[in-house]
Amino acid sequence: MKKIIKLWFDNERIFIETADGNRQSQPLRFFPRLQRATDIQREEWTESYFGLHWEKIDEDISFESFTWDDNDPLTLFHHN
Repeated sequence: MKKIIKLWFDNERIFIETADGNRQSQPLRFFPRLQRATDIQREEWTESYFGLHWEKIDEDISFESFTWDDNDPLTLFHHN
């Protein structure tokens, strides 16, 4: 399980820093509910074994998603 020691946002991205010093980010456009959330709603997150959860806006982000490239996440599920 990752241990998040810092989570923050800018206008376009969500960032995390883990206890081992690893920093990762993802575009907020991947997470529309989180993108539309207020600063206060964004601050109310919890960490689970698999990722991050925001109860009031019903949003979940897996730790795995932070390892994806900055491509549209929907293309990961389309097969040619």
